[in-house]
Formats: sequence, C-alpha cells, structure tokens
Amino acid sequence: MNAIFRSWQGALAFLLCLAALASLPLLKTDTPSPFSSGTLALIFALTIGTALLSFSRLPAPLLAAILFVGPHLATWFLISGLAGYEGKATMAFFLLIAACWLLAWRCVTVLSDMHPKSKGGDTFLQLLIPAIFGAWILILWEAITRGAGIPFILLPPPSAIGARIAGSVATLWADVRQTIFKAVLFGYIVGCASGFIVAILADRVAFLRRGLLPIGNMVSALPIIGVAPIMVMWFGFDWQSKAAVVIIMTFFPMLVNTVAGLGAAGAMEQDLMRSYASDYWQTLMKLRLPAAMPFIFNALKINSTLALIGAIVAEFFGTPIVGMGFRISTEIGRMNVDMVWAEIAVAAVVGSVFYGVVALAERATTFWHPSNRGG
Repeated sequence: MNAIFRSWQGALAFLLCLAALASLPLLKTDTPSPFSSGTLALIFALTIGTALLSFSRLPAPLLAAILFVGPHLATWFLISGLAGYEGKATMAFFLLIAACWLLAWRCVTVLSDMHPKSKGGDTFLQLLIPAIFGAWILILWEAITRGAGIPFILLPPPSAIGARIAGSVATLWADVRQTIFKAVLFGYIVGCASGFIVAILADRVAFLRRGLLPIGNMVSALPIIGVAPIMVMWFGFDWQSKAAVVIIMTFFPMLVNTVAGLGAAGAMEQDLMRSYASDYWQTLMKLRLPAAMPFIFNALKINSTLALIGAIVAEFFGTPIVGMGFRISTEIGRMNVDMVWAEIAVAAVVGSVFYGVVALAERATTFWHPSNRGG
C-alpha cells in the first residue's frame, strides 16, 4: 500500500492504460489504422510495464531510466502514427498520452529525490529535470493539436514550428542580428550603465535622490506603445529608435534598485567604516556596493526581459524590412502563423539565454550571499 501511495502517478497511469485498452481503437473507426497489432501491443507493454515497475524498489537511477525510456518511447510511437491522420484520434489515444505524461512525472519525482555524490551529477540533474518538464509541454502540445485536429491557423504543432525554423534560418538570423545584437544589447548596456551612474549620484546628492525617484516611478508606468512612436519620430526607423526605447525601459529599474541596494548596508558596518576614518568612496566601494549587488543583479535580470520586449514592440511602429517585431507584425497579416511562432520561439530562447548569463554572473559575483550559499 505504501508503494502505491509513493507512486500514485504510476497507479493512475495503470488505470488510464486499462481504460484505453477498453476503449480501443486509437483512431476513429472510419480510418484505416496505421497502428499494427505489434505496434499496439508494444505501446501497451511499454506503458503498463513501466507503470507496474514504478511500484518496485529498484535503485533510483535504474528506476528513473526505466521511467524515462518507457513513456517517451511509447509517446513517440503514438505521435508518429498520427502522420496523415490528424484530427482522427479517439479517447483511447489521449488516455495513453495522459498515462505517459504521468509516468514522466513520476520520473521527474524520482530524479528530484536523488542525491548525487558528485557536484557534476547534481548539475546534470538540475539540467535534466527542467528539460524533461519542458519537453512534455511540447509533447502534449503536439499530441493535442494533431490528435484533435486543431486548425493550423489557430495553433500550429511544435513540429511545424520547428520545420519553419529549420527552413528560415537565414531570415531568423537577420532578424536576431537587427533586434538583439543592435537594439537590445546597445540599449541594455547604455540604459543599465546610465541608471547605475545616476544612482550613485543620487545617493551622493540628496536633492537628486528626492527628485529622481518619484519621476522614475512615474516613467516606469509609461506604456511602450506611447513611447515607441515618439522615439521613431526622433531617431528614425532604424535600430537607434528601438535602442532608445530600451534605454528608457531599463534606466529606471536600475536606478531604483541600485538606490535601494546602497541603503541595504547595516548601520553597524557603516559605523565600523567611519571608525576606520573611511571617506564616502571607500565606504561605497568596500561596503555599500557589495551589499547592493543582489539589488543590482535583480535589476539586470528584470531588464534582460524588458529590453527584449521593448525592442520587439517598438519595431511594430516603424522599422526597416528586418527585425523580429517587423517579422511578427508582417507575417501575422499574411496568416503565416508558423513563422510568427518561429519568431516567438527564437525570442524565448534568446531571452532565456540572456537571463541565464546574468544569473550565472550573479552567482559568481554574490557567492557570499545567503541566497547563493543555500545549495
């Protein structure tokens, strides 16, 4: 009974497999089934066998390997059999997909409970667990859109988006170069650097601190769609106007967070620095800036996403015939939904990498902070 409770995902997956077996076939009866009897038997053997093994007391690495291979292989057979039969899936098909998803969930649970002996093994698990989770978002998306026959114009399957990405590498690279490597990076660096410098000045001059922070809160609330057309009129249609939007969006988060971080140093530590006859700049460099680093990196991480959003939205209001925002607005008008999703996917990957680089720099810089010592 304890084993069943520990593996409730396996128990539920087993019941779903039995329900799917009772409600065969996998495709509608007016369709010649692409699933041979051998393939069908293999699918049920993989799902039911993996569900039963999930109750066993096998070593965690072996159990995780079985839970990884079984449902993923069964899912591959199920989805590959839908080629040319989109919209023909029955309840049995979706019950088996749900059972495989539960078994993959159980796999992630087992991996999460593992305690590797080496640091490299821990890093591998930290990458593998979210990879499985993310892969199943795509698998469920593919199975539902193709199995239920959702119109392509409403939601294309990931396979179609991947095919469009593979066939449009040159176009996507030109858009990334225009939007990311010109507008986003330039605007991000200038906006964050200027926000940091002005924050130091505001910390030094009380007049600036009292005057700038309320204005910063007000400007942060300005809508992009109101600022972007003005920047296009001022700086032209090329990437400079998009970089100006990014600078405005990233300047004030950095300013507000840095000012707050500079006030995070404890009073006892500051008294100690004064007892050493330290001047303002020595106290700033040796005490207050290190204490402000978590706040500064918080602003850098926030700005890494704001910069990408700002540049893409700004391109809706005027740009040369290249750029991620231009491509999205143009292709949606042509009903090329797969190209729109391809641009969204590329933007998501670039944004995640950008955020990850900043997060890694934060861990390397603020390794002393309690939030980074917990691991």
